[in-house]
Amino acid sequence: MAKKKVRRAKYITLYSPFLMKETKHELIGEAVETENGRQQWARCTRSRHSQLVNLDAIDTEIDKSKAVVHIKKEDAIQYSPDKEYKIGDVIFHSVWDDVGIVRAKEVTSTGGNCILVQFELNNEKKLIENYSVN
Repeated sequence: MAKKKVRRAKYITLYSPFLMKETKHELIGEAVETENGRQQWARCTRSRHSQLVNLDAIDTEIDKSKAVVHIKKEDAIQYSPDKEYKIGDVIFHSVWDDVGIVRAKEVTSTGGNCILVQFELNNEKKLIENYSVN
């Protein structure tokens, strides 16, 4: 008997500011532990826009709109390939004019360091970190 593949995606209903109504959102990636609680990205299944949500607030609040974490570029760290980042850091990429949160750190095939960032508009991107020119 063949096993059925179980889809591990979780869905929640949130207000989509782009569509100006409540829509189904898919939780993407893994939750990140911060001092404000567990946070994870949720992508609207209709508009495909992402927003950061506080999972702990979703569990406790009746009004799920209070769980949306509003990220401002003024509060984010300016991205630069020569800086080092931690998981959970909020960064601003000036070329894309987009903010995102660092989800993971990896080592590239050449031995360099990179970070995996989930952006609001540009989805998930790998960016170089701690790069120094000798």
